[in-house]
Amino acid sequence: MAHQAQIKIPATYMRGGTSKGVFFRLQDLPEAAQVPGAVRDALLLRVIGSPDPYGKHTDGMGGATSSTSKTVILSKSSRPDHDIDYLFGQVSIDKPFIDWSGNCGNLSAAVGPFAIGNGLVDSSRIPQDGVATVRVWQANIGKTIIAHVPMTQGAVQETGDFVLDGVTFPAAEVQLEFMDPAAEEDGAGGAMFPTGNLVDDLEVPGVGTLKATMINAGIPTVFVNASDIGYTGLELQEAINGDDKALAMFETIRAHGALRMGLISDLSEAGKRQHTPKVAFVGKPANYTASSGKPVAGADIDLVVRALSMGKLHHAMMGTAAVAIGTAAAIPGTLVNLAAGGKERQAVTFGHPSGTLRVGAEAVQDGNDWKVKKAIMSRSARVLMEGWVRVPGEVIQG
Repeated sequence: MAHQAQIKIPATYMRGGTSKGVFFRLQDLPEAAQVPGAVRDALLLRVIGSPDPYGKHTDGMGGATSSTSKTVILSKSSRPDHDIDYLFGQVSIDKPFIDWSGNCGNLSAAVGPFAIGNGLVDSSRIPQDGVATVRVWQANIGKTIIAHVPMTQGAVQETGDFVLDGVTFPAAEVQLEFMDPAAEEDGAGGAMFPTGNLVDDLEVPGVGTLKATMINAGIPTVFVNASDIGYTGLELQEAINGDDKALAMFETIRAHGALRMGLISDLSEAGKRQHTPKVAFVGKPANYTASSGKPVAGADIDLVVRALSMGKLHHAMMGTAAVAIGTAAAIPGTLVNLAAGGKERQAVTFGHPSGTLRVGAEAVQDGNDWKVKKAIMSRSARVLMEGWVRVPGEVIQG
């Protein structure tokens, strides 16, 4: 039986924040994959190596975790006052689908460096030395991200001494501004609090009625109190990811939160929308030991947060969820704000499984609504490998 030869596609493997993924220029994809649809999804699934019933991604570029099973497509932007369009695909590990419903805040740090290095940003906007300001249109959620990318002798500076908990080695700092981060998700009408409340009673069958803050900022997120579900907020991955009963509970919370937020119209739709919303649980600051063995002092943080992504506890913190944390912390009365002490603030430092992270956000009340102009945090990014990825030719032949 004859089989088609492999095709090769220009690609770059990059780390951004505590995630990594395969980056493409839109123009480099096979023509049939340059538009959304089944061909594009099939191609990217094969690149990552999904679906993989073994959960290892042995035959692909994925890393068999939610934070390493990601794809990015970039192109020059046709929108005024923007340099590039950024489309993010979260690839399921064991199922044949890609979730296009949200952004990846960590990989957002790599978008500007990739765009500069691959000729997608006008040269007149790139300083020889200093900091390049890259205006990014995040196409998944229709929002603007401003990336501040360090430059040295006309090239992106990747090395440096900026330390990011959850990343092994230091690198150059990339500051990100998430502009007007209240996500305009379908069904949510663009409201930061789609239920109209800072805290709701969320009925979750088999779990109980939980206090919940459901917010659209950075990424739709459902926050609950750690103590209400039998946790402290100091847990590391192994305490939850090896517990099927716990994971099922969090998925049930997520599904019912999605329904209350208007992101789905029926609970059966939750399984087709794994990337959003996120579920996170919060607790008061306390001493604990991070996954690296690093001690985290409760006196150095404002609260602790643990979050799940694609059905598993994240090893650090998703960048978009960090935006949600910073935004919610700035609004008195949310569960996040109350866990952090309940006072007004413009920045918050929280503990996560790998260490700590600081994120800033300034919220203002507009009548009965809340608005936040931008959220700010720092990440880092680095090219790991560049060249071509190869996939069997029949993948794009349908």
